[in-house]
Amino acid sequence: MRLEFETADVFTERRFGGNPLAVVFDAAALDTAAMQRLAREFNLSETVFVLAAEGHTARIRIFTPGSELPFAGHPNVGAAVLLARRLGIAGEEVLLDQAAGRVVARLARDEAGAVTGAEIEAPRPFAEIAPFTAEAAAACAGLPASAIVTRTHAPLIGGCGNSIAFAEVTDAAALASANPDATAFRAHLPVSVATGLYLHAPLPDGRRRGRMFGPLEGIPEDPATGSANVALAALLLRASGGDGIALDVEQGIEMGRPSRLAIRAWRDAAGGLRAAVGGGVVPVSQGTIRADG
Repeated sequence: MRLEFETADVFTERRFGGNPLAVVFDAAALDTAAMQRLAREFNLSETVFVLAAEGHTARIRIFTPGSELPFAGHPNVGAAVLLARRLGIAGEEVLLDQAAGRVVARLARDEAGAVTGAEIEAPRPFAEIAPFTAEAAAACAGLPASAIVTRTHAPLIGGCGNSIAFAEVTDAAALASANPDATAFRAHLPVSVATGLYLHAPLPDGRRRGRMFGPLEGIPEDPATGSANVALAALLLRASGGDGIALDVEQGIEMGRPSRLAIRAWRDAAGGLRAAVGGGVVPVSQGTIRADG
């Protein structure tokens, strides 16, 4: 069996920046084990498998090199753009059904009408799942405990469709010195608890910088993590107490893959914290892959 695939860089306007993504099309005949093998072969942070696409709606599954995810940000942004370009979708939305629910992707186009990016809403409001200690966050990040601060929030595990550990650090210098410790992850953040640890720090101009580590998922560091940043938007809104918030986050700087994520959050009618993340998508390659064992 030969399947068509494309790769793209997500959350960037330039090729070879942002977070690489592979999207495998017409993959309904693959079982879970085959998808996991292919994700491991691509060895990117995530690989998307498109099971079916009709009109502006598609069903997808998302895999890291180590496991399947119910939701992730950059796979939804990238898949929405590649599907819209591949299928010639004329509308402004792509609907992506996945384990965590339906994700609405709003397309961005250039002056010629070509799709250049997308913004997605997380499928669920932010939920805090469990507390997390500063000592455990520092151990996983290879930082002194004094580097973890609680100006915006205490360390915690939560998300908007999946489970991620979050901690705020003092500044960009402390963020740059983080060096994840896989042994500490096994002790404090096994994959059954969270997909990884997201650290963030304020920048002088009001933006934020983040780093995401998932060594037990086969992702030593992720260049741009949409699912973590939508949750960050919700956390920042919760801390401010306002009705809405919007800002830019940079990620991947220390990896040499600079990424820019536009995040926003708002309160829904029930008081839940909803969030969205968007950015550019640049196609990189396309081809076929053997998937018959």
